[in-house]
Amino acid sequence: MVVISSYMTRARSTSWQEPLWVTVYPINGDGSDVTADYIERLDPDTFSSIEQFMIGEARRYGVSLQRPVRLELGRLIEELPPVPPESANPVKVGLWSLRFRWWARSIISDQPGPPPDIKLFVVYHDPEQNPVLAHSLGLQKGMLGVVHVFASSRAAGTNNFVITHEMLHTLGATDKYAGAKNLPIYPHGYAAPDQIPLYPQKYAEVMGGRIPLSATDATMPQGLKQARVGLITAREIRWADSTGPEPGPPVEKAADSRPHRPDHSSAPLSMAGTVLSSTPAPLARSSAAAHSLGE
Repeated sequence: MVVISSYMTRARSTSWQEPLWVTVYPINGDGSDVTADYIERLDPDTFSSIEQFMIGEARRYGVSLQRPVRLELGRLIEELPPVPPESANPVKVGLWSLRFRWWARSIISDQPGPPPDIKLFVVYHDPEQNPVLAHSLGLQKGMLGVVHVFASSRAAGTNNFVITHEMLHTLGATDKYAGAKNLPIYPHGYAAPDQIPLYPQKYAEVMGGRIPLSATDATMPQGLKQARVGLITAREIRWADSTGPEPGPPVEKAADSRPHRPDHSSAPLSMAGTVLSSTPAPLARSSAAAHSLGE
């Protein structure tokens, strides 16, 4: 019954006939007072930009549903989720996935109201103690996410970008960046792949992770106002079909010559049927990255 229910929920999730209910469950990732105080100040308005982003981007693709997602703030979770395996060994990943889904189901059993369609366990960390974050992930199977973010108002916008990125993984969207520097893959990881000149881009494609500034440099967006859902991502979450029109309105173009475009087309995006790639952690200044692992 759990398998059938999970399948039906996933099928309905991208029909976009009614809003998806999304609940953010905060977790104190480091046990610090700073993080506890920040979580205490959270309210639904903290995440309002996620709903607004989904409304605006869905409208660009002609989705008639006025409010694609309804995001709520759940109660504090007092327990950390199971840690994913460091390797992509399919047996280890499969066992961890089962354990995580069981954990997620049991840990919210005492939460009020019906279970949401998408459950996002957002683990907050004091940036002074933890300048580099652990791996974030989004699972389509079970429609679950674990998102590591900073307990800082300065990072609120970037936090919501990362939360949205992982939320879209639960709906079937794939990562669109690769390489040691986590550069967006051209063209699908670019918000405006036909822009002239190509650089600098004004927006990050939400699954591309960063705003391309040149063929070799990209920066993390400060929030969802600097993000867009690209056409391939829209097709993955069924906002657009393979023969549908381009979204509108078009991104402004400048009259100039087109520079060299980076060739990331052969970069691997998956392993053993499981998406395993890296999402740059907000505010982090090392090469460590937050990974997204989806099934």
